Amino acid sequence: MARWQQGVIGRAVWCGLALMGLVGSLLGQAWAEAGVWPVQMPYEAPPKSEPVPDVSVAPNTKALTPEELQRAEALLPLLEGRQEFWAMGEFVHLGDSVLPVVTKALTMPGSRIRYNAIETLSMMKSPAAVPALLERAKQADEIPRIREHALRVAVRLDPLQVASTIGVLVKDGNPTIRKAAAFEARYIRHKDVVQPLIDLVADEERYVALSAVQSLWLLTRHETDSHDWDASNKQDRQAWAQEWAEWWNVSKDSFELPESRVRKRPS
Repeated sequence: MARWQQGVIGRAVWCGLALMGLVGSLLGQAWAEAGVWPVQMPYEAPPKSEPVPDVSVAPNTKALTPEELQRAEALLPLLEGRQEFWAMGEFVHLGDSVLPVVTKALTMPGSRIRYNAIETLSMMKSPAAVPALLERAKQADEIPRIREHALRVAVRLDPLQVASTIGVLVKDGNPTIRKAAAFEARYIRHKDVVQPLIDLVADEERYVALSAVQSLWLLTRHETDSHDWDASNKQDRQAWAQEWAEWWNVSKDSFELPESRVRKRPS
C-alpha cells in the first residue's frame, strides 16, 4: 500500500473516532439534563402525637330504677334495623344492671335481634351473661350461626363456666355445633373438656374429628403415633380415639394441663 493511501486511511479513522466522541458527549449532556438523579434525603421521624384525652363515657355502675329498666326494655326491638348500633351502645352504657333485659333478647323473634344481643353481651364483658349464652348455644332449634356465636362469646367472657357445656355440645346432632365445641375447647383450660374431645376423635365427620384432635394436642401436648387423618374413615378414627382413651384413663388423676401455647382470644 502506498504511503499516501495509508495517510488517507489514518485520517479517516481519526475523523471517525472524533465523530463518535462528539456524539457520545452530546448524548451524555442530553441525558444529564433530562435525567433524574436520585438523592438520599435525611430521614426525619414524624413528630410524636399529643396524648388524646379519654372522652368516652364510662358504663353506668348504679342499679337502674324500675322506670329505667322499662325504658331499657323498650330498646329491645331496636336491636334490629337502622338504630341497632345505637341501641347496642345504649345497653353497653347502661352497664351490668341491664343484663337481665339484654338476655331477654336472646329468646325474642328475629334472628338479627338475637345475634345483636349476643354482640351486646360481648361488648359488656360481664361473665354473668355466660349462663344465658350457654342456654342459647344448647338450643337445638336455634340457627347454627347464632349457637356458634353464643358459645364463642361465652368462652371469651369466662372459659371455665363453659367446661361442662362442652360435654353436652359434643353430642349435638348438628356437626357444625360439634366442630364449634371441639374448636372452642382449646381455649378452656380445664380437664373436664379432655374426655369430650376424645369422644369426638371418633366422630363420623372427619373435619369434626380433626378439630378435636388438634384441640387435644394443644391442651395436653400428648404425643401420639402419626396417622393419616385426611384419608381416615370412621373405623380408623375409632381406633385412634381408643389410643387417646387408654392414655387418659391412666393419666387423668395425676395429669396437669401444661402452660398454654394457644394465643388468648381477643376480648
